[in-house]
Amino acid sequence: MNMPLIIAHRGVSTLAPENTMAAFRLAKDLGADGIELDVMLSADERLVVIHDESVSRTTNGEGKVKEMGWNQLKSLDAGYKFDSHFTGEPLPLLDQVFEELGGKLLINVELKNYATPRDQLTEKVIDLILKMGFSESVILSSFNARNLLKAESLEPSIYRGLLTLPGLPGIPYRGRLGKRYHYDALHPYHKDVNARLVDRLHSEGKKVNVWTVDQAKDLLRMRDLGVDMVICNDPAHAREVIEAA
Repeated sequence: MNMPLIIAHRGVSTLAPENTMAAFRLAKDLGADGIELDVMLSADERLVVIHDESVSRTTNGEGKVKEMGWNQLKSLDAGYKFDSHFTGEPLPLLDQVFEELGGKLLINVELKNYATPRDQLTEKVIDLILKMGFSESVILSSFNARNLLKAESLEPSIYRGLLTLPGLPGIPYRGRLGKRYHYDALHPYHKDVNARLVDRLHSEGKKVNVWTVDQAKDLLRMRDLGVDMVICNDPAHAREVIEAA
């Protein structure tokens, strides 16, 4: 049986603050095959690794990322709300993640310009990937399917994953409509995945990379269906379950 790759969701977000270097380093130490992270542009167009449009949930600051410059963002504490042990952990730039972990782990970059779909996020991420030579070890994913078409036009060699919403809203994109966006892998919610979907996509030469899978029964079901990648919050637990006899 081919085992799916194990990708740490926002790093090891069960043991370290999400989308920080601490969480990404821990993923590497725990043997994850890769990491998943989120990127958006700051007011001065730096590639900031953060999930929410606002900094308030994960840092000690307030405000929208797109309205804050990097000098302000880099001074925020992205660790203390998770645990006092991580007090002082900063937000990282995508550049920093690539410099330390590029080529050592598969890096799934979710393009998070949902509030600013006409910005230059896709272009700047691709420029960085090519500049640093990581086109073979990065996946670009997004719920904004037009990002994938833009990425294909700029650099078709970089792998592209189409994220789909759970349940009924995601049905068109898991089916015929999604084909318009020329993705290399479908990234559906794990509860929407069945043998028919996996078999169809594999027959079309596409991969199936599922999110976010943490319960043992769900991990085993994904393994048995033959998905290619599981994105999870606890990669050590996922590997233990998936590789069990």
